Amino acid sequence: DPDMPFVPSIPEDQFILVEEGDPTIIPCRTSDPNAQVTLINSLDKAVSAFYDSKQGFIGNFPAGSYTCKTMVKGVEFKSDEFLIYILRATSQLPVEIEALKTVYKTGETIVVTCVVFDNEVVNLQWNYPGKVKEKGVIKLDDIKVPSQKLVYTLTIPEASVKDTGDYECTARHATKEVKENKTVVITVHDKGFVHLEPQFSSLEAVNLHEVKNFVVDVQ
Repeated sequence: DPDMPFVPSIPEDQFILVEEGDPTIIPCRTSDPNAQVTLINSLDKAVSAFYDSKQGFIGNFPAGSYTCKTMVKGVEFKSDEFLIYILRATSQLPVEIEALKTVYKTGETIVVTCVVFDNEVVNLQWNYPGKVKEKGVIKLDDIKVPSQKLVYTLTIPEASVKDTGDYECTARHATKEVKENKTVVITVHDKGFVHLEPQFSSLEAVNLHEVKNFVVDVQ
């Protein structure tokens, strides 16, 4: 089609996510298989890469915006803009789970954190006693400085004895068959279990220079 040398692209094709170090395709396909196509970066400079009219430009590209252009009968045509995002990903999945404390009383808020290091392409799932009732609130913080880490925080408000059990986070690599599990055991008590017996009154008097001991029995 001389009036539309580039096959129209859908919005999903214009945002390209690629793992660090992996080749990718910039999918500016042409309606003429013999068209001469040039790849241009955001600085309006030509980029050298292998071109396949049925797929597009294939290669390892830095993050940024790219446009394809071609000439038809002396008229220049440009494709849609394509945006490449580079995601950090490692073959291993370093994961840590942390709980500020592992023993709670009824009514307190349970907080458990699962951290994935050096990886941005991860699917993470939680398993915990209250999951069936969807009792937990999950928050994600994507921290990039000083190093890459995904911080998943599970919060259980108004804890009850039924929330006692294993809290497990399972991280799965989005593109590789790699997963990692971490577990912490949380205990919720119905009430406080420390009993204090002070052996003195709420108001005590002492003479000047007198040494006086205050004793408390803890059970």
